[in-house]
Amino acid sequence: MHTGLVDRYATMAAQHKGFASTLAFLAAVIFPFTQSDDHNANVGVNILIFATVALGLNIVVGLTGLLDLGYVAFLGVGAYAAALVSGSEYSRFSGVHFPFWAAALTGMAASLVFGVLIGAPTLRLRGDYLAIVTLGFGEIFRITVNNLDGDSGPDITRGPNGITQIPDLDILGFKFGEAHQIAGFTLGRFANYLFLMLIVTAIVVLVFTRAADSRIGRSWIAIREDETAATAMGINGFRVKLIAFALGASLAGLAGTVMAHVNYSVNPQPYQFAGAAPPNSAFLLAAVVLGGMGTVSGPLLGASVLYLVPEKLQFLQNYELLAFGIALVLLMRFRPEGIIANRRRQLEFHEIGQLDVPEQRTLTDEPAVTKAGA
Repeated sequence: MHTGLVDRYATMAAQHKGFASTLAFLAAVIFPFTQSDDHNANVGVNILIFATVALGLNIVVGLTGLLDLGYVAFLGVGAYAAALVSGSEYSRFSGVHFPFWAAALTGMAASLVFGVLIGAPTLRLRGDYLAIVTLGFGEIFRITVNNLDGDSGPDITRGPNGITQIPDLDILGFKFGEAHQIAGFTLGRFANYLFLMLIVTAIVVLVFTRAADSRIGRSWIAIREDETAATAMGINGFRVKLIAFALGASLAGLAGTVMAHVNYSVNPQPYQFAGAAPPNSAFLLAAVVLGGMGTVSGPLLGASVLYLVPEKLQFLQNYELLAFGIALVLLMRFRPEGIIANRRRQLEFHEIGQLDVPEQRTLTDEPAVTKAGA
């Protein structure tokens, strides 16, 4: 596998990034027109949501080198914020119904605020200590929304029942909950949301690319490689990390806004560190590492693989997670830098050619050669 199709695909994707991204986007656009079953479109929507959140986490983990184990909580913050202003009769603010753009901004703003509030006091920590704090934040969020049901606190999230009956989106008269005829093809509800998520994913990819290629992006990479050296060169490590944390959180909140409407409801169950299915923090982190940290297409591909493989292994029943875990172990053993790795990480893991030194004869070799010739 190490020298086979995975290497070839990774090389082609790295050499032709724009062309590969364009083909992938066109394939996603055509996909709903080739499906007669709306279930496949539903899978496509969930993959795009999962991939978009993974790309936001890639800013924190892949570019900045911060191990965040509670990132899925920001997805939940965006989803709950959008649900509260969605016009649902079960919302605490049932009379408030924001248009989609306002709900999206609300979800992003709420996640950004939480990102700053959590990041400001904790980002001075490093390594395992930061990971433990972020893991704690994720659990605090899940427990808090589970208890805000009116019994042990104010009735805001309705506890385990969640906020249900979230209405479908209606953007400029286009009703996402209804089927539409386009060029003789019938596109159902999930196909409509798939096209919306394609636009959201394109926006997130653009933000990620522009940020990674900017001055702040180079500062993130410097912090990841050696924070002490970067600080000595004049980079404000705390400010740079806080920006990464806030930007990643806001992108997760944007995806959560769409997810709340796709699922008709939000509840605390999905927003945990580990579970049987994505999205959760463990799967999100695995998608970034598996796909290739610091790249654009890596987390997108990793999220697709991690979402599809468990679904295709359902026939194994009780052994599904066992087979899935074995597959991940093998892939990480033979491809530790990820399916699509940038050149820097590939050199770190495999030391390809960077230490090649031409053979040189020393002075002690000359007498031996002379005597042998004599």
